[in-house]
Amino acid sequence: MTTDDMIEEIEDLEPALPRALVVLAEGAEEAEAVIIVDVLRRAGIDTTLASLGSDTVVQLSRKVRIVADVTLAAVTGSFEALVLPGGAEGARRLCASELVGERLRTHSRDGRIVAAICAAPLAFQAHQVFAGRSMTCHPTVASRIAAYGKLERANVVEDGNLITSQGPGTSFLFALAIVRRVVGEPRAAEVERGLVLAR
Repeated sequence: MTTDDMIEEIEDLEPALPRALVVLAEGAEEAEAVIIVDVLRRAGIDTTLASLGSDTVVQLSRKVRIVADVTLAAVTGSFEALVLPGGAEGARRLCASELVGERLRTHSRDGRIVAAICAAPLAFQAHQVFAGRSMTCHPTVASRIAAYGKLERANVVEDGNLITSQGPGTSFLFALAIVRRVVGEPRAAEVERGLVLAR
């Protein structure tokens, strides 16, 4: 057996890191996207940032450009968590994307985690998933969410495999809620201590 063969064999024995897929649409909210990816990666979650469009360079709501890892169309494999950052224009594009719809329906059917923040929960209605479930969102879209799900006015709302949150200011709490569900409370607490969040 060669050294390369032994390395491959050892790698095969190592447990795979849990995976999260964050979908980034044009016009998404910068703060949400960056904080979510940052916190998930701090927690040791293998996080893929996928652009919704055909280019990996995505212009967000305040004209900040972020380079995604890959386009959503090119993503393969399964993920423990599917995460949708918000922003008004970003949410509109999430609602219009059949690729997003397919991912949402698969995660919903399989009971895997779906997390959406700000206006992104609007995609649930557009793609007919999680009807009647408890959720929260940005106040500007609350009436639309209330007509589809059970609206709760809290920073973060969890209902089974569904995690939702209100906006940029709740992004850290939202991301930590995902971490708790994917890798557990001890790791989430460790990450939170390192963030020195104001209370």
